[in-house]
Amino acid sequence: MRRHFRQGLRSHVMALFDPDEIALEQTGVLMGGVRWFPRAQPLRIFRIFRARLETLDQALEEIRRVKMIEAYLAPDGFARSTEFVVDYLSPPGHAILLCGLQEFVDGEILNPWSLLNKETFLDHIYHALSCNALEPFGERRDWKLCARAYARRFVDNIKRMIMETGHVPDLAGVGNLIMTAQGAVKLVDINNSTRISPGGKIALDDKGYPVGDKSIEALSLLEEKMVERPVDRTEWIYQTILSPERMANVRMLTDAFQVKAVTG
Repeated sequence: MRRHFRQGLRSHVMALFDPDEIALEQTGVLMGGVRWFPRAQPLRIFRIFRARLETLDQALEEIRRVKMIEAYLAPDGFARSTEFVVDYLSPPGHAILLCGLQEFVDGEILNPWSLLNKETFLDHIYHALSCNALEPFGERRDWKLCARAYARRFVDNIKRMIMETGHVPDLAGVGNLIMTAQGAVKLVDINNSTRISPGGKIALDDKGYPVGDKSIEALSLLEEKMVERPVDRTEWIYQTILSPERMANVRMLTDAFQVKAVTG
């Protein structure tokens, strides 16, 4: 087990490995007279929820959030996870820990705010994935058609979740969205969803970040760049949140959050 290089705001994240792969990574293997040190790939991702939970009901409520995301993004739009509750005994006494054992998703991180436009966004991802592929990769045109279909289903399912539950998952966090070699878009941070109110005040998370509004903004960018579908700013989900005035206010809150994160 190793501490994962990407830590979540709400979870400690560790990676579980096959011991044989770790040994191979450390000793290397001779290929063509050259010793290579192949990097071990995680078998699973192990998450420990950071928040202190006082009651079992609080833990079950967090699990319900995960199950809500699972209900809308299954089978291929999220990193599957088994959630479980641990009774942890420490010197201060008993504590309730919420943990998750999650599938490892290999692929390219999606950044909705990338400077790439809809003409080059998928081409860039295709290039990155095909260069790192160990097996022959599909033709660019066919792969892009498949990736667009996955992206369309992902965006439409997120919209349906928002319309039916009023919640949006965290699409804005760095590394929260991964595109696989098959072209599937997967959400890997499945422990964080926010209730949004398009006509109400801007909701902030416990760190002061406007995660709901930024997730809707990310959704609109995915729709534009990956689905290649014009964003309808009169649509209920976008109408208020993507208004220039509200986006300016969100930008100020985001700047304040980033300053606080740097200065402490």
